[in-house]
Amino acid sequence: MTVSQKQPNILFILSDDQGPWAMGCAGNSEIQTPHLDRLAAEGMRFTNFFCTSPVCSPARASLLTGRMPSQHGVHDWIRGGNVPGAHGEESIEYLAGQPGYTAILAANGYHCGLSGKWHLGDSYQPQQGFTHWYVHEQGGGPYYHAPMIRNGQPERDPRYLTDLITDDALAFIDRNAENSAPFYLGVHYTAPHSPWIENHPPELVALYDDCPFASCPQEPKHPWVKPDILADAWANPRENLQGYFAAVTAMDHNIGRILEKLDALDIRKDTLIFFTSD
Repeated sequence: MTVSQKQPNILFILSDDQGPWAMGCAGNSEIQTPHLDRLAAEGMRFTNFFCTSPVCSPARASLLTGRMPSQHGVHDWIRGGNVPGAHGEESIEYLAGQPGYTAILAANGYHCGLSGKWHLGDSYQPQQGFTHWYVHEQGGGPYYHAPMIRNGQPERDPRYLTDLITDDALAFIDRNAENSAPFYLGVHYTAPHSPWIENHPPELVALYDDCPFASCPQEPKHPWVKPDILADAWANPRENLQGYFAAVTAMDHNIGRILEKLDALDIRKDTLIFFTSD
């Protein structure tokens, strides 16, 4: 179908803790992001684009609701309320009563799916119009054996999380490509958020063995920094940077897989594609 026959599909890709400098299209010649660079070259890139609270949960709440943290009430990284706890902790739906744009899309005929990171509470319960729900239990963590929830049921897969999120997204696209109703698909990667060391494919880490990381600050530790703060990063900054760059490149590779799927199904021209970070 063409756009003239139905509303466009929407693909919304969200990365986690990615700096605006961490793309080739942003002028960084050290990091390998050919698919993001292609998106930027073929589309429109917004460079004057800011977030009032650049932290996982409040940023995502703002993206969904169009409200600042002072309005939607999510002010920091959500530590509790994601899943029922062993000590009587209850799940909390932090955006209850605040419909996001996905809920509005669903009410107007879109089939909405989410693959990846939610981190806005009550992870077992599909919310905000999503009828397909494959999300991380918490806000992130190790990239292997990640605790995931599929439509209310827990899963744990030993494979690399960035690949798993993409595999789920591709399956969603396959199921919905020929539907008369348009789809909205949120692909919310946990990459390139920490952990970085021994958490990413070795072949991608090796791409940066000889990288000088001139695009990253190389400043000495400030004397006021407490010894226990950022201890792991300061212990081996180069190894952490290699992991970060590898995480971005792994995500970029998987974005390429999604773009290839849209092309193979001949629906890319009918699909609006967005990419941003929290």
